[in-house]
Amino acid sequence: MGFDVTPPARWRRSARCGASNGCVEIARPGAGVIFVRDSTHIGEDTPIRLVFDVGEWRRFADDAKGGRFDRP
Repeated sequence: MGFDVTPPARWRRSARCGASNGCVEIARPGAGVIFVRDSTHIGEDTPIRLVFDVGEWRRFADDAKGGRFDRP
């Protein structure tokens, strides 16, 4: 899915991240769009990121909270 959206100036990361900087960050640059990136790529011209619409993000977050991605 592609969006013609300017990358956001403000990214948020979990308070559980701590000082490791090995976190996932999210940003909402526009209505209905959520960007996700790996914090180890901050400062690069083209950081690796994923783009979700709101429905996709909600399904992912619900699955993560429900343990779908937990290791056995």
